[in-house]
Amino acid sequence: MGLLASVSGCGLLSGEDDSPESQGGGDGSLEKSTITVAHLPSIDVAPLYHAKEAGYFAEEGLDVKIEVAASGQATIQKMIGGDADIVQSSYVPFTVAQASGTADIKIVADAVSAAPDTFVLVAKEGGPVKDVEDLEGKKIAVSALKTISDTIVKSFMASKGLDHKTVDWVPMSFPDIASAVAKGHVDAGLLIEPFLTIGAKEHGVTPIADVATGPAKDMPLAGYGALAEFVEKHPKTIAAFQRAMERATEDAQDREVIEPIIQETASIDAATASLVSLPNFHSTLDASRIQRVPDMMLEFDVIKKKIDVASMIVSPDTD
Repeated sequence: MGLLASVSGCGLLSGEDDSPESQGGGDGSLEKSTITVAHLPSIDVAPLYHAKEAGYFAEEGLDVKIEVAASGQATIQKMIGGDADIVQSSYVPFTVAQASGTADIKIVADAVSAAPDTFVLVAKEGGPVKDVEDLEGKKIAVSALKTISDTIVKSFMASKGLDHKTVDWVPMSFPDIASAVAKGHVDAGLLIEPFLTIGAKEHGVTPIADVATGPAKDMPLAGYGALAEFVEKHPKTIAAFQRAMERATEDAQDREVIEPIIQETASIDAATASLVSLPNFHSTLDASRIQRVPDMMLEFDVIKKKIDVASMIVSPDTD
């Protein structure tokens, strides 16, 4: 990485907002003023909710409906199926879809890169996994297969000389991973915030490794994408979304802006929100930086051919 699937039917998390957004922003010439944005559960999307709450979308003439999906793959399926116009996902599912020809994806906004303690492997205290050397041959829970979750763990294990091919990868939603680890259903699990902080507090899971280190340090994690056809037909709509998100993401550099959103969307108290480790929020698209993701995917056979990220990026000055 609308955060906890268990509360996806209420409040900001579900994108349900009975008060209509103003349509008076921008020059009134958007090709489509009401759009649906789907995202995976993570704090990465805090700027998305801030853009809505602060009225940045409304000022651009956009009425943005926000929906939550279980994973990045699920958001892309919603987009392909016509149920979402723009989706937030880790860069891995975007790249898989592009490389396989499943969809022609354009990246319209960056979201986050890994910061210390934001992508962490956890285990049960007293369980079979006590450190990274114990990971071979174990069951590891990740949000989905062929996403940033399993790929970054593979990269981490390889950097430690461990064989990731011996791992039994178990896909499950982020909100369920800490409980599964604590109950011994899996030996370890990859958690992002706020599930890392919540998991330690509610289930007593123990961090064993920050996987966003070594070759994955500062790894680009997630962004916002749309189908090429949608971008081509709605350039002003995309540009309006980009402008609003850039403003919101710049605001997100201030932790005081983000913490109240985390409290509301994750249904956690202020004390817990203050403990959450935040990712690095990025307001601009940098092809050379994001290129690290498909290069890593090629290294670990997630894709079979090289993908040029620059060809997927939509410049924010789209008219």
